[in-house]
Amino acid sequence: MKLTKNFGIATFAVALSLAVVEVKPTQAAVFNFNFTANVTSGVNRGQYFGSFSYDDSNLNGVGEESLNVSNGLQSVVFDYLGTRYTEVDDFDFGSGIAPLVSFNNGNFVGLSYLVEDQFFIGDVDTPSTAGDRFYSILSADLLSTTQEGTVTYTRVPEPFAIFGTAIATATGFLVNRKKKASAA
Repeated sequence: MKLTKNFGIATFAVALSLAVVEVKPTQAAVFNFNFTANVTSGVNRGQYFGSFSYDDSNLNGVGEESLNVSNGLQSVVFDYLGTRYTEVDDFDFGSGIAPLVSFNNGNFVGLSYLVEDQFFIGDVDTPSTAGDRFYSILSADLLSTTQEGTVTYTRVPEPFAIFGTAIATATGFLVNRKKKASAA
């Protein structure tokens, strides 16, 4: 009887957590990332923080791909030296080709983001495929860059996934606690 009750509670918890998450693999999703520029040389040493989001509906997961402001990149925000920069501050924003995020076989590679006379995030050797380096820059000329650090990216978990996991974990602890109490 107790085993059936515990199994029923566990089944309910799993069903509830799956209902909350409800992942549909064929449906496009919005992904959010935070990033940190770790500037270790030059006059503006320190850590600078930003974020971006993109809709993956235009990705097919094969080969090298990128999303820019015209096909899926939704926003970029970067706080640098007391100024908040957004996607509209990118040198190529008006043309719709930048900033951009890059992927290789569906895996996130990095961001390419250039603000004239300030910074470039990406890789000067392959600026159209993004990267994980931070450069100071004069004008918008990539030949005037100086690498001063690196950029790390962290995906922000979906709130529903966190909620579903919390429900399943709490229910598991409750079932385990009741099991120990009935065994004593």
